[in-house]
Amino acid sequence: MDLFRAYVIADALSILREHVRLDTPVERLGLRDVLHRTLAEDVFAPEDVPAFDRSTMDGYAVRAADTFGASEGLPAYLDVVGEVLMGQAPQGHLETGQAFRIATGGMLPEGADAVVMVEYTEELDEKTIGVTRPVAPGENTVRRGDDLKQGVLLLPRGHRLRPQDVGLLAAAGVSAVRIRRPLRVGIITTGDEVVPVDRHPRLGQVRDVNSYTLGGQVRECGAEPVVYGIIGDDFETLAATVRRALRETEAVLISGGSSVGRRDVTVDVVTSLGKPGVLFHGLAVRPGKPTIGAVIGHKLVLGLPGHPVSAMVVFQLLGRPLLDPGFRRFPVRARLTRSVSSQAGKEDYIRVRLSRGDGGELVAEPIPGKSGLIATMVRADGLARIPLESQGVAASDEVEVIPF
Repeated sequence: MDLFRAYVIADALSILREHVRLDTPVERLGLRDVLHRTLAEDVFAPEDVPAFDRSTMDGYAVRAADTFGASEGLPAYLDVVGEVLMGQAPQGHLETGQAFRIATGGMLPEGADAVVMVEYTEELDEKTIGVTRPVAPGENTVRRGDDLKQGVLLLPRGHRLRPQDVGLLAAAGVSAVRIRRPLRVGIITTGDEVVPVDRHPRLGQVRDVNSYTLGGQVRECGAEPVVYGIIGDDFETLAATVRRALRETEAVLISGGSSVGRRDVTVDVVTSLGKPGVLFHGLAVRPGKPTIGAVIGHKLVLGLPGHPVSAMVVFQLLGRPLLDPGFRRFPVRARLTRSVSSQAGKEDYIRVRLSRGDGGELVAEPIPGKSGLIATMVRADGLARIPLESQGVAASDEVEVIPF
């Protein structure tokens, strides 16, 4: 592996995925406790959903053929011979020329293949209705198994559960599933100049931002951040802290100390901790060039830039796809409001604010600011990607934007 080569994001991800294994223990939990957790098994439907043919409207269950040709001027007259009670199976069988009263969700009686909405009927007496509009077979109904067929794959192993996924499991009668314990991700902030947020910085010092921003990003992955505090630029102290984090967590994020300055010791520390070690030191990306990608055993170690914006951008591009296997990125296309220069040979990720132009098209307004300015991330809605080979993008040109 050429440690001095600067990799694009896609190549860096591929390199790390060859070595990283982020398995965690499995437990079985009820549905109320599984939101945002990751499935440890494929889940199949144990039964058809719905389990019976049912109405989607208030009205009358009928044989569709009995309504053909019906109109307001010439209704189709049907005998009302029963009523479907909610939560109960219909009593009786529907014959030609007959109808059952039915509410939304009610079970279709045997012989019925459609439901006429109550709005398209007129009641002649308690036992007779006139249908003023025809229905087709299957209209205003759902059939047994329309939502789910018994045995079909509901959700795959590795899927992170959303509210609608939990609802699907409940509908199928799956009351508990095997899920993985959330990944624990160690977060270490480095630098003699960094102080806690509750301390007033002296000249030359800055407050710790990265443990909070990275902690939030880790939680968005469905993982659990474990913060190890601020470590000065000392090899032994940092090495001991990273060793502890590797024992206690499945992945480690180290912010700061990844560049080539005299006191930037992160790469030396990571190199000393085990194999395969540092797989690359440098990305063809701006911001985020000095990023370190490493694996110790099968555990991920990312050395992120110290500047808060750079650290957040690199985590979004590199860390999240690795820590959240179910994550899918859906870029949008937008037109830039002004020209942006770029350096050929690097992928540039520009913070932008998204809005709609006069014609309704999506437009992206670049937000100026250096990588140490966290307020620029607050004003941004996403990152516009300037391709590797480009030397810039002109105003009104279309770019790919990764929304936050």
